[in-house]
Amino acid sequence: MALRPADRSNLSKAKLVLLNGYNLTPALKGVKAGGPVVSVGEIAVSSNPMNDPHLWHDPAIAASMTNAVAVKLKPLFNGNQDAAIDQRRAAMDSVLGSLGTWTGQQIQTVPAEQRVLITGHRAYSFLARRFGIRELPVVDEYATGGRMRPSSLSAISKAIKKSGTKVIFPEALPPSKTMRRISKASGVPLASKPLFADGQAPGKSLVQTATGNICTFVVAQGGRCDESVAAQLQERWASIR
Repeated sequence: MALRPADRSNLSKAKLVLLNGYNLTPALKGVKAGGPVVSVGEIAVSSNPMNDPHLWHDPAIAASMTNAVAVKLKPLFNGNQDAAIDQRRAAMDSVLGSLGTWTGQQIQTVPAEQRVLITGHRAYSFLARRFGIRELPVVDEYATGGRMRPSSLSAISKAIKKSGTKVIFPEALPPSKTMRRISKASGVPLASKPLFADGQAPGKSLVQTATGNICTFVVAQGGRCDESVAAQLQERWASIR
């Protein structure tokens, strides 16, 4: 992402700029704004040794980020909107709490030996830690500087075969050449649907993206997904005004 002159102009007038933090958006590092620039994720998660910016994949952290945003919004309205902001924050916290419960229930349907998430790059460390999934970001773990040497490919193939996974999850469709090579070398197929790591799925909300990712994961790994409850969560989320 690169900032255009119009973007910089708009930011210079903003009374508040909210960033994810942990360098998710390098183009916004050091950005000049008309008001405070707040890295919300760094408030919600003060210790992040791996500097993984994908905090929101744990619904509890997403709720903490919501609370941090609410705190920063209130001064903009001189106290006149505190009750309305708190009402929305509480409603969001409730849905995100239910999302966390639902997520844990879906993952429990996956056989324990298959609760493994094979991707190219690390983006699910918070999801994995919260719900007892083994994350294996193979390119980050084995490829020096992102380069896929024959020795790297061999090590990746062995790790994937040993992991117990049924599939490798691509980050986009069509899968990258690197992921196709890894799939061919390991003999483990690529999942038919990608996971959305870096933001919301096209045309979907935060909740829809989260439930979609979880359904993709659990079904591919031999579990079951309760899509009716997922739809109810989205209805609750969409009703927040």
